[in-house]
Amino acid sequence: MEATVSDERPAREGPASFRELFGLAEFRVLFAASALSWIGDYVAKAAVTVLVYRQTDSVALSAAAFAASYLPWLVGGPLLSALAERYRYRQVMVACDLVRMGLMVLVALPGMPPWAILALIFATTLANPPSQAARSALMPQILAGDRLVLGLSVSASTGQAAQVLGYLLGAAIAVVNPAAALLINAATFGLSAALVRFGLRNRPPAMTEAHRSHLLRETAEGFRLVFGRPVLRAIAVLVFSAMVFSIVPEGLAAAWAAERSGDGMDTGTAQAVIMAANPVGYILGGLLVGRLVAPARRLALMRPLAVIAPAVLVPALLDPPPIVVALLAAACGFAVAGLIPVANGLFVQALPDGYRARAFGVMASGTQIIQGAAVLATGALAERFSIPSVVGLWSAAGVLLMLLAVLTWPHPATIEAAVEVARDESAATAAMAGRGTHTPARATAVGDRAGERSRRRHAVT
Repeated sequence: MEATVSDERPAREGPASFRELFGLAEFRVLFAASALSWIGDYVAKAAVTVLVYRQTDSVALSAAAFAASYLPWLVGGPLLSALAERYRYRQVMVACDLVRMGLMVLVALPGMPPWAILALIFATTLANPPSQAARSALMPQILAGDRLVLGLSVSASTGQAAQVLGYLLGAAIAVVNPAAALLINAATFGLSAALVRFGLRNRPPAMTEAHRSHLLRETAEGFRLVFGRPVLRAIAVLVFSAMVFSIVPEGLAAAWAAERSGDGMDTGTAQAVIMAANPVGYILGGLLVGRLVAPARRLALMRPLAVIAPAVLVPALLDPPPIVVALLAAACGFAVAGLIPVANGLFVQALPDGYRARAFGVMASGTQIIQGAAVLATGALAERFSIPSVVGLWSAAGVLLMLLAVLTWPHPATIEAAVEVARDESAATAAMAGRGTHTPARATAVGDRAGERSRRRHAVT
């Protein structure tokens, strides 16, 4: 039963290959457009902090310029993501890229006051949730079966690599000319818009006008779906739990490196090594596990990797030197990368059409909030206790949290039935949309019947 979750025949199929994945023209376009946008984003983040600091000599305002890019996810990520469901995904992505391109050009104009820069950065990042939600919802329409899981692994690893590359490029260019770095970001958005417009099919919107209600109600439906269905809720708990501890070494890297200066590595280098370790581990784990491990085996590895991920950070209690801290963080990133793409693959398969963008908004916003809260909490604890003790004990608590998530993980038959429910609902919605009828009650009836099949199957299993 377990082998049937990820694809129709995963037990008899090997993992999808990179050649198969990149052999799909639409995936190549989506991959290139996403990589350009990500790199440009991180280049801009590094440049904006330099630009604001040069104009104000204020560390607080410089930090505020950096933090402004995360605010949309905190104040309205699910609501903004719900917009992507109402319109064609290609249309949403192109419009968001063009808006961000224009606003970044304005930020780069000479003489722009700091308050205007902060306002423009905030306005620019308001386009991130709908754009990323549309891309996430489009992925399962382009990829199927194990290609989807590998595609998610490649995308996540590319995002991590873009973060490292973007910060390095942004910092290097901003030292010479911050405005040039911002214009580079604007250009990446323009190229991304062109790629999406001319390289992706213009698919119809997931939600027709007949099915629209109030945007707040549609957003609430996304929350109810994610946390109301046991399989989706279990995946959300697993993903959120992984975020609680994996971000901590990166978030405390500056202070940790300063405390251990003199261990054969200067403070700046130590901080860079610790901060880069988790993304590098994630890149390696995502590519190696996604490509070399068979689909059924990846499913079996989810639970042990969930426990291993926080467990490898517990030795921080011994106050190791920065290079060892970096190795521990890299091992954590590797384990998380073997876990998250598989969980994401299950998540999108268990979602009916018309809810994927909204569900992405819920998950992305939750991830941002949890990561920020974890760094704030451990930072506050590190004011009173040593950083190694805080990280080690926080990670030990993460082991207990992951054990709870693993012990309550749904039975394979339950997951398989949840995927069938989503397929039945998607088929019913598509059929009724073609007749121009309103679907929620009928779709719910389909879900109830499929849920009853799930309970009967689980009882037999």
